[in-house]
Amino acid sequence: MKTVSIHPHLHDVFGKAQPPIYLLAIVLFGLTVAVAFALSVWPVLAAVSFWRAALAVLLVLDIAAGCVANFTPSTNDFYAARPRNRSVFIAIHVHVVAVAWLLGSGLGPAIVVWAYTISAATAVNLLAGRAAQTFVAGVLLSLGLAFLPLIPGLTPPMAAVAGLFMLKVLFSFAVDHYRAGSPSPSKNGG
Repeated sequence: MKTVSIHPHLHDVFGKAQPPIYLLAIVLFGLTVAVAFALSVWPVLAAVSFWRAALAVLLVLDIAAGCVANFTPSTNDFYAARPRNRSVFIAIHVHVVAVAWLLGSGLGPAIVVWAYTISAATAVNLLAGRAAQTFVAGVLLSLGLAFLPLIPGLTPPMAAVAGLFMLKVLFSFAVDHYRAGSPSPSKNGG
């Protein structure tokens, strides 16, 4: 599959090279989710200042696009070769809390989701190189998703964002999907 080289400033997002179809999928998924979120919370967005609304929607776009980008061999391999970067990336992910704060609602539930996601992602990251990593991440993600609807004060749009945040950080990003010894589409031409 043909790839395009990614500018070095964007390696943390896309890795070093991506097939154009993957880039298109990442962007379209991110935009689709961000627009759907904006439409579903339009009264809330209209009630806050423009910069807060715009930043909240951009963070939702980043969460959604990251879900897809982190599954690509290029992004996966970039972080697999840089374990410290992966740990830093997990630690700085406060997006779900920032969205709640920017919109002025649901901060408590967002903090609960963030704390669970970061703790679980850290545990999964510590299993790097072990066969159990994917299984443990799947169990922790499933547990988190099962309890999302039970968190008091978490609105349906924020529950969707929270679910994508968990998927992005805990499973899509924290797991090395193409470990050494496993077939990798980027190494096998497909």
